[in-house]
Amino acid sequence: MEVSDGRRFCGEHAGDGEDQYGRRRRIPCPLDPKHTIYEDQLEKHLTKCNSREKPKPVFYVQDVNSSCENTEPSSDQISLCSLSKEELQNLTEKLKQVTSGLTPPLVNKKLCHWALLEALNDPKNGESASKHLKQQGSILGHLESLCLLGGSRYFVEFGAGRGKLSHWVDIAIQGAENVHFLLVERATTRFKVDGKPRKSTFERLQIDIQHLCLERVPILKQKQLPIIGIGKHLCGAGTDLALRCLLQSYSHPDESWPKRPRTNMVECRISEDRETKSARHPTVEGIVIALCCHHRCDWYHYVGKDFFHSLGLGHREFSLFQRMSSWATCGMRRLPSKGPQSTEQAGIENKEEHEAENQDFDSHSEAIQGLLTAEERESLGRLCKLLIDYGRLDYLKQMGYRAVLQYYTEPEVSLENVLLTAIPQ
Repeated sequence: MEVSDGRRFCGEHAGDGEDQYGRRRRIPCPLDPKHTIYEDQLEKHLTKCNSREKPKPVFYVQDVNSSCENTEPSSDQISLCSLSKEELQNLTEKLKQVTSGLTPPLVNKKLCHWALLEALNDPKNGESASKHLKQQGSILGHLESLCLLGGSRYFVEFGAGRGKLSHWVDIAIQGAENVHFLLVERATTRFKVDGKPRKSTFERLQIDIQHLCLERVPILKQKQLPIIGIGKHLCGAGTDLALRCLLQSYSHPDESWPKRPRTNMVECRISEDRETKSARHPTVEGIVIALCCHHRCDWYHYVGKDFFHSLGLGHREFSLFQRMSSWATCGMRRLPSKGPQSTEQAGIENKEEHEAENQDFDSHSEAIQGLLTAEERESLGRLCKLLIDYGRLDYLKQMGYRAVLQYYTEPEVSLENVLLTAIPQ
């Protein structure tokens, strides 16, 4: 900002006192104290400040996809370091017991799709680009194997980021008629690929999945097309929120509008018994989501509470298993330490996507105490992931879907290499 004649500072740095003429005083903006305004212009500024609360879109419904339980989300973290050796042993034995009958994800499900062959063979690709293309190619391969690629469909990509997955789906269904894409992302994203002219329709919603009511999205209401839910590395609780968003928020497009009013606590939209749920014809024709970051799940939003209760488990066990799940992707701690900096650097070089955020200091403390080896931690972490994912499978089964877990890429490509697929039974 330029400095006005006769003044020492620009308007932003004039300070919180009066100017040199004693006429005007600058104060921090009450909406965002990172910038200042003239006190005598406060009322006008509040009407146009970029930090003001903007009107909510019609598809925004507060906590529409949150838990139906009358409990508030808890911010309390149960530390694994606080457990004694006996408590840790009992916890690991319980984990092995409840997962003994669970089938691990299917192997040899690493597919590809012709739409990405040229891009995969591009010599200009770096290591990171090749990894992403391999994952996207496998996801498209699974979509094709489930007969979910075709015309007259609406693809909803959750955690879309730049929209690359939808981009490749669009290429894979070239020539198909009446295809639309809805990209859901809560963060502002640069270098988006959905702004280019296309035959298919692309629309982007900047909203948290927790508050997205699909049945109120105008274009979805207008088109009344079957929905395919997709996502690549949908982080933590985002998967649970997306499942509720798809299966509870958009089950009957022909119902009268608007829905019943909601109280401060979210009401359960689905109240029918299991037989009724299985008998209805779902509008969602398929779900293909690459899972990620189980350590970022939380009990409040988790869809598999009934499954945990059936095993005699509750909030406390979930919180511990949720934190232990990060052990599955902490292979970097097997490396010999050459000092704090070299260990950290080795970890960064071996991480990809959300794995860079996967820091579990409890597991590091356990390693120092010598209670568990790196191999034991990794094995237990995978069991925790499997247990949490089976709760999601149970939820999908109750909603009338046949769901499967499968390894869709090699761990060398991504340590988060499990894909959740579901189609109506």
